[in-house]
Amino acid sequence: MTHILPDSATGSSSSPAVTDFGNGMREADREEQLATRAAWLYFIGNSTQAQIAKKLGLTRLRVNRLLAQAREQGLVQIHVTGRLASCVALEHALVDRYGLRDAVVVPTPAEATQLRSVLAAAAGHYLSQHLHDNMSVGVGWGRTLRLSLSSVARRSYRKLSVVSLIGGLTQSSAVNPHETASHLADIVGGQCYYFAGPAFTDSAASRDILMNQPMLREVFERGRTVDLAFLSVGDLAHANTMTALNLISEAEVKSLQAAGAVGDLCSHWINTAGEVIDHPLNSRAVGLPPVHLKGVKESILVSGGKAKVGVMHGALVAGYANRLLTDEATAAQLLALK
Repeated sequence: MTHILPDSATGSSSSPAVTDFGNGMREADREEQLATRAAWLYFIGNSTQAQIAKKLGLTRLRVNRLLAQAREQGLVQIHVTGRLASCVALEHALVDRYGLRDAVVVPTPAEATQLRSVLAAAAGHYLSQHLHDNMSVGVGWGRTLRLSLSSVARRSYRKLSVVSLIGGLTQSSAVNPHETASHLADIVGGQCYYFAGPAFTDSAASRDILMNQPMLREVFERGRTVDLAFLSVGDLAHANTMTALNLISEAEVKSLQAAGAVGDLCSHWINTAGEVIDHPLNSRAVGLPPVHLKGVKESILVSGGKAKVGVMHGALVAGYANRLLTDEATAAQLLALK
């Protein structure tokens, strides 16, 4: 499978230097920008040439020529070596806005249904770049994180452990946090630790009893002291993952919204300021409270889409993540928030 990333995500220095991304940009640089963008949308976004032509305002013949140019000039290899000026500009703006260590912005695919796959491909590569021996990795949950594992480089590290940061599902599922963590551990040859309990208990008292068990307290401590956290966020849109998996009801969605929630991070519901709201579900959540993520040295948030903007903003302003991977459209929406 061909994977394509802009240099800002790969750290490559092989792309030609461009000193003026405005009206003074050289024609050759404009052509490279178009070729790089077309290649991304075609190979990673799974867009057709017709869809790319519509998105970029070009003819199909021009798109075909740009793809041929990308191949001939070596822009399409394992990665695309050309830089995307608009993505780079958004990355710098996001770093400044939220005080991040790093931001990676990828092109938004022509089809919204492809966004998760595009983000996952980039996230898997990005995570691979931050793994090393003698470290512990905390993993959140979600479809994007699960999909990203197919792009994580398979390699055995010495003394690397993977810790699931939240409870699991009671039925087998591709997005079960337990399975995501164990799959990553298998890819990197690490030891896996997870909460042997559900994502939500039936009461706050049950949660307290469960979390006081020595076995779970050990996992909690491991989660609180991980070297790197690999995270995503959930939203409260109509087709959100929590309701799809019957973890919360439609009535609970409405009560969460009434309480100011915009989404969840590690199964804890937060508002646009990143505050964990006062709601019964938060007292029943099994996992690492977001406040502990502030102490994690490296924390990567991977997410995108209009419905996620509010919860992503909350997670970032609260300092729960210091690295962000998202798409152009979502980045622009984040920066447009007052």
